[in-house]
Amino acid sequence: MAAVTIFGSAFLHSSTADPVAGGSLRRSSALRLLPSSSTRAWFFGTRGSRISCRTSAPAHSAISGSEESERKASSRALRYFFTCRSVCPIVDFLHISDFDKATILKIINQAAEVKALLKSGDRTFLPFKGKTMAMIFAKPSMRTRVSFETGFFLLGGHAIYLGPDDIQMGKREETRDVARVLSRYNDVIMARVFAHQVMTPIYRKCTVAILSQIVYVGDGNNIVHSWLLLASVVPFHFVCACPKGFEPDEKTVDKARNAGISKIEITNDPKEAVRGADVVYADVWASMGQKEEAAYRKQKFQGFQIDEALMEIAGPQAYFMHCLPAERGIEVTDGVIEAPNSIVFPQAENRMHAQNAIMLHLFGL
Repeated sequence: MAAVTIFGSAFLHSSTADPVAGGSLRRSSALRLLPSSSTRAWFFGTRGSRISCRTSAPAHSAISGSEESERKASSRALRYFFTCRSVCPIVDFLHISDFDKATILKIINQAAEVKALLKSGDRTFLPFKGKTMAMIFAKPSMRTRVSFETGFFLLGGHAIYLGPDDIQMGKREETRDVARVLSRYNDVIMARVFAHQVMTPIYRKCTVAILSQIVYVGDGNNIVHSWLLLASVVPFHFVCACPKGFEPDEKTVDKARNAGISKIEITNDPKEAVRGADVVYADVWASMGQKEEAAYRKQKFQGFQIDEALMEIAGPQAYFMHCLPAERGIEVTDGVIEAPNSIVFPQAENRMHAQNAIMLHLFGL
């Protein structure tokens, strides 16, 4: 079995045995990870497996012709990559809301345990020893590459980087051939392609059980959608404060509200939104594919910058989070990022431990 991650969404697939390959395939499942700017990632099993892929463009996006054609080509290629057929039944997990609360907490708790073990200096836990991971990057990403490669290495595995010039799915070689070859060489395939980037909300000792009120201030983008999907499974109070016309997808909001698990609020008043927040969360105002809108969005988002005054309204208990990279002086001030209650860099570190936990779950470890 091979598992793939394409950053933005994550898939972990499950299957049993592959009589053709003559081996036993371990169980895995699929999960949408924490959202970041505009790239998508998946974890999925490929050897003798079928993976479903959903694509969606960010709201209010403007993509150049060349970027759009490249994104569509990548999407078409991935559609085949994720529909490899097997003689065995497969279980697909397409979004974080496809995991139940117990599974989400199990993965996050395991991430905290593995992090503590690594921090202690213990290097005897090597569950990925003898396993390899192919990392496909249609778009470069420092955090995605380093966190996956380092995390997999620390748990005994070996990661292989395949950049844009090394592999061009659906262009230099047919995707079906790439899928078949890589899945027979590797235990895990990680890929970062065009779409929304994802990340796992891990903070404060890596457990969501303690979360109370999360306030997101900015564009109602894919990060907001992932928070909403999480809120449909794990109970907490989620507030999204965004300018008029930049609200999150109505269907995703309705899904979270109809689940009846969390309190969901969408507002256009950031000052009122942050009062009493446990976490104030931000992202860039113009994601990948939206840079030509940067000046327009900067005008529309006036009053939504997270500065020291807004954090003071939130209160001394409020932490600040950002999935990075941040545009200091735009959506957040330098002072907020560097403040003692900013946890953006522990958050960046925790993605590695969260990814490790997901891969451990994929292998049933």
